[in-house]
Amino acid sequence: MSLFNQGEKAYLLLANGKVFEGRSCGAKGTVIGEVVFTTGLTAYQETLTDPSYYGQIVTQTFPLIGNYGVNEADAESNDTYLSGYIIREWCNTPSNFRCEGNINDFLIRHNVIGIHNIDTRCLTRMIRETGVMNGMITTEDVYANKDAYLEQIRAFSIRDAVNAVTDTQVRVYGDEDAPLRVVLFDFGYKRNIRRMLIERGCQVYVVPATTTAEQIREIDPDGIMLSNGPGNPEENVEVIENLKEICKLGIPIFGICLGHQLMALAHGARTEKLKYGHRGGNQPVIDLEHDRTYVTSQNHGYAVVADSLDPKVAALTHINANDKTCEGVRYRDCDAHTVQFHPEAHGGPLDTAYAFDEFVAKMMNYKEEHGNAAEK
Repeated sequence: MSLFNQGEKAYLLLANGKVFEGRSCGAKGTVIGEVVFTTGLTAYQETLTDPSYYGQIVTQTFPLIGNYGVNEADAESNDTYLSGYIIREWCNTPSNFRCEGNINDFLIRHNVIGIHNIDTRCLTRMIRETGVMNGMITTEDVYANKDAYLEQIRAFSIRDAVNAVTDTQVRVYGDEDAPLRVVLFDFGYKRNIRRMLIERGCQVYVVPATTTAEQIREIDPDGIMLSNGPGNPEENVEVIENLKEICKLGIPIFGICLGHQLMALAHGARTEKLKYGHRGGNQPVIDLEHDRTYVTSQNHGYAVVADSLDPKVAALTHINANDKTCEGVRYRDCDAHTVQFHPEAHGGPLDTAYAFDEFVAKMMNYKEEHGNAAEK
């Protein structure tokens, strides 16, 4: 730990009763969440602003965070959605030509309660062995009220996550004369998804999570994008029912992360919670269709149960090289392909961006068959 970053005392209390003593960073106070870890060496600002982390206390396994500072351009959303932040050491002297400030000031500005100078290696090993668990970060004396805190921690659960992060308004981005029009469902979407679509010649309509098939028909898009997002996918009953009708529109669909899981649920498959999830920019995925392996960026705690997919309506296209969980599905009853990983990720591996190119090609074919959306 840097001698300049001492801070006041802070504590991490886990649901199993374990206490880690460290120093406060970011905002002061007390927060409860689900403690997870991410293995990314970079992209800490993207992590902090990713709505998929709603309700979670995120542990960075890389020991030094903040060495290149923060800047507005790297934010994945307008705010932070995680509950708390755990790091080994934060850098108070960042160095990068794009730097606009240090990470501690960023945490304070966004009211994120953090703790540093704890053994993040020990914490990560504990989560890997026992699974994700609830926890609390506090700058109060944890020992004075430990029993009461533990009761609150163990009662905590992440609920209604998508509704907590989705926008309630339709927002339009990109050139109105763009050759393609795309509906992007906001389940907690990352800005880079929107950027990747705009760069490929799309006007993007970002719509609320509960948008119906009829409302999409009124927009008249050439493609539908299902975004990432937080929480238990099975909780989104209304969205799943809407997707069943949306699939009948015949419009090309591409799903990422939560969008991948929701599409599987709409086709009668199941999802399961993973022991500690996949989070970070170094997750290996095998592409079964092209017989190659990609290094991908991921952030999810749930996975589609591959054996629950009906082979008559869905084909497995990608699997995780480590635990063989489902990473991609192509559907036979509609023009839809979904992936668990993040092909839009920055900073992270860029070679999976081909998935956006495939989606754009599908939209172009659809437009040729049905006419330009702007001219219908």
